[in-house]
Amino acid sequence: MKEVKVIGIAGGSGSGKSTVVRKIGEVCKSFVSIAQDSYYKSASYVNNANITAFNFDHPDAFDNELLCEHIRMLKAGKPIDMPQYDFVHHCRREETIHIEPAPLVIIDGLMIFYEPEIRELLDLKIYVDTPHDIRFIRRLQRDILERGRTLESVVKQYMEVVRPGHFSFIEPTKEFADLIVPEGGHNEKAMKVLNSFVREISQDED
Repeated sequence: MKEVKVIGIAGGSGSGKSTVVRKIGEVCKSFVSIAQDSYYKSASYVNNANITAFNFDHPDAFDNELLCEHIRMLKAGKPIDMPQYDFVHHCRREETIHIEPAPLVIIDGLMIFYEPEIRELLDLKIYVDTPHDIRFIRRLQRDILERGRTLESVVKQYMEVVRPGHFSFIEPTKEFADLIVPEGGHNEKAMKVLNSFVREISQDED
């Protein structure tokens, strides 16, 4: 296998990072995807009533040491066992997902551009820039439908930690991006530019 390339996709909560990953998957079949969300530290004491007891919107919330180790392993052509996170009970599951290396690695997450050590491992850095109101609505729907959250707890968390965390640790990292994509995967022109990079990697593989 030739040199492994790593694409990093950052952006605020609900910005559409996963849609960009899915769009890439329509162009390149030989890639692996890992999410920074899988590397959250356990905080099983958190519930709807005390949702801000652990700040999930701070860089310290992630096990970035393990994440960096796994990125390096994939770049070196070695498999990893990626952790899984239980977002209902706010803890790391015992089960892991075994991931074999591929010519292209895609990592998405809120703060992957914040850590210099992670930035240095990325060959292309993409920032998904989506209006705040759209991101909040998407987050609200997801947290209530998928994570058992109440409306009150979602709003409380957003106002007290998510919004401040975005302006402190996420939006400033746009300066590190090689490509800023408004509206994520729904921006057809930007996706064409990105897909040309992905196709080049696919051709290198062949």
